[in-house]
Amino acid sequence: MKKRMLTNWNFMRVLYLVMGTIIIVQSIINREWLGIVLGGYLASMGLFAFGCASGNCFGGQCSIEPKQNNPIKDDMK
Repeated sequence: MKKRMLTNWNFMRVLYLVMGTIIIVQSIINREWLGIVLGGYLASMGLFAFGCASGNCFGGQCSIEPKQNNPIKDDMK
């Protein structure tokens, strides 16, 4: 977890962290408690590198492989 927090920083992670922090601070000032949850979610995405902030599910592990043709199904058409 520590390695994930300290490496692979990019513009999107920084943006999520900064925007989440700004939303948290503004929500506290305006006493909009639901905004703290939204800001916390965005800030945690940037800090812990998950979701969109990680750049394709942290290292491309969620990439979709192209489908291979199934010769049996193709013959049935």
